[in-house]
Parts: sequence; C-alpha cells; structure tokens
Amino acid sequence: MNLKISILTVFCIILSITESYAQQQGSVVIRQDKKIDDLLELKKEMNKNENDSERYKIQVYSGNRVGAQNVEKEFSQSFGDWKPTMEYETPNFKIWAGNFRTRLEADRALDKIKKKFPSAFIFKPKKIM
Repeated sequence: MNLKISILTVFCIILSITESYAQQQGSVVIRQDKKIDDLLELKKEMNKNENDSERYKIQVYSGNRVGAQNVEKEFSQSFGDWKPTMEYETPNFKIWAGNFRTRLEADRALDKIKKKFPSAFIFKPKKIM
C-alpha cells in the first residue's frame, strides 16, 4: 500500500509540474488613440525649431565679417556634426553652432570645440518676439 501511495504521489507531482509550466500561444492587440500619432508629429516639428530659445548654442566667434566667414568655413570643416550660422548683432558678426536641448549636450560639444576655438562659450539666444 505504501508503494502505491508513493507512486501516486510522484505521478501527481509530475502532472502538476507539467501543467504549471504549460503555456498557450496567443496574440497581442495594441489599441491606441489616433491622436497619439498627431502628437508625435507635432513634437518632431517642435524639436526641429532652430530658433527655440530654450535650446543652447555655442558662440565660436565675434568680430568682423571677413573673420566670421573664415571661422564659419573652418568650423564647418572641423566639426561637421554642428552646423554653424552667421548672425549679425551690431557691430559684430557672430558664428553660432549647435542647437542643444540640454546643457549637458552643450557642455560635451564645448569640450571638443574649445580645443580648436578656445574662446567659445555656451549661451541661450534671446527670444525673438
């Protein structure tokens, strides 16, 4: 009798282990509001805005037009990742580079840029009304 109980117990344990690890295949359906795609597109457009005053830029040069043109060309050749732009603020032409979302991004870029342009610094452009 003891042997029958032992065999029955082992059989029940094996059966319960087998059943507990069994998995069924199924499918997952994701339902999301169609407005989410619209919001994602809007966010992409907002992130493209070069004149966003919440972004950081790096000023590489401030001086006369010829010097600004030379620095702009030299910067483009040295740092292809950040497009330089020439801005005019009376009486100087300025070369600005980058469009960084965070101060950390700007700091990392500044470390690289300062090796070639030691007077470079980070700033946030003023809002244009």
